[in-house]
Formats: sequence, C-alpha cells, structure tokens
Amino acid sequence: MDTSVKAALELVRRDAPQTRPSASSRIYDDLRQRILSLELPPGTNLLRAELAQHYEVSVTPLRDALQKLETDGLVRIYPQSRTLVTRIDEALVHEGHFLRRALETEVVRHLAERGAPETVERARSVIALQRSVRDEDGQLRLFQELDEHFHRTLFDGLGREALHDLIRSRAGHLDRVRRLQSHSPEKIRAILRGHDAIVDAIEARDVEAAMSAMRDHLFKSPDWVGEFRATHEDYFA
Repeated sequence: MDTSVKAALELVRRDAPQTRPSASSRIYDDLRQRILSLELPPGTNLLRAELAQHYEVSVTPLRDALQKLETDGLVRIYPQSRTLVTRIDEALVHEGHFLRRALETEVVRHLAERGAPETVERARSVIALQRSVRDEDGQLRLFQELDEHFHRTLFDGLGREALHDLIRSRAGHLDRVRRLQSHSPEKIRAILRGHDAIVDAIEARDVEAAMSAMRDHLFKSPDWVGEFRATHEDYFA
C-alpha cells in the first residue's frame, strides 16, 4: 500500500475511540459501508447464518447491528423470515440532503464568525490527503471516506459531533444515490475546489463567502435523482 494511502487511513481513524469497539459496532460499521457503497445493493437478502459466519460472531451482536441499520432505514427486518436491504426512497433522499445542507451551512457560518485556525489546519490536511489519493487506482472508496471526514472535521471544530452523527443516520438513502454518480477526474477536481473554497472563507472569516461556498458545494438540482432512477430503476422503491 502506498505511503499516502496509509497516512490517509491513519487520519480517518485518528479520532476513533481508543477503546475497542464492540462486535455489534464493528458489524454495523462494516455492513453500513457495504450497503452505502452498493456492494450490497437494494433488495439484497441478508442471510443471518452467512453473516454470522463471515463476521465470526454469535446471533446477538449481529441482531443488534441489524436493528441499528433498520433504525437508519437501510434494512428491513421481517421477523422469523428475512432481512432485506431497503430500496432507495426518493423522499428520504431529498430529506437527507435538505438536513445536510441546512446544518452544514450553519456550521461554517459559526466557524467563520469565530475564526477556527485549528479546524482550518485539520481540514487542509484532509484535502491534501484527498489530493494524494485521487489518482490512485482502486482508492475511490478511500477518497469518499476522506470526504466524509472533511465534513466531520467542521462539526468537530464546533464541538457538534452529535449533529454530524444525526446527518449520518438520516443520510443513508442520499449517500447511496451519491454513490451512483460518476466520479470523473473533473468531478473529483470540483469536489476539491469546493473544499478549498469553504476552508479559505473560514480562514478569512468571511461569513457570507463560507455559507455560499458550502451551499454551492452541496447544491443539487431539484430533479437530480431522476436520472439515477431511470438507469437503476430496480434500486428504487
């Protein structure tokens, strides 16, 4: 593995709790990423016996992880029957995007008002790592994880980690549609330009510019989901 990739992985995990995560938490995190990345596409039947064998756990932690995923709206549990990965709900996609845009715009407003040199420094480190892995084959998932880490860094700068967790729990349908987007070199460059603009405005303590940069970065046209429904109809409810 390239040194830059190792450094990126360390950064992503740096703020993770130092205590060993529970079995159910590990299963939840891994299954969630597999669902969001569409490795487990909508409609997939999750066989509990196979999952328990894969994760080398008993029924209890697996059940707890699946119940949490059901709370997030990513699976539907049919007692004594089966557990299915949910199909994408377009209304929940728009709801998640609305919530994210509203909260993140407020976060950068507060950061720009107060000045946040430590947050700016950390955010620039994430951007640098994104640039270091953007052209590496097979590292799109890592680039996306770093993207999430960039936005979490802004919430951390205000001590509002719980709000980021709220977005994360409500954005499962949104994030799956985002994974359907093509990540051309130009798309990736646009993401990085957006991150740069946000951080530059926070550093300059330009409130309006920071809010505008975040709105532009998260902008979606009203019918943006339609094109993905047309090409992946079986993924949608």
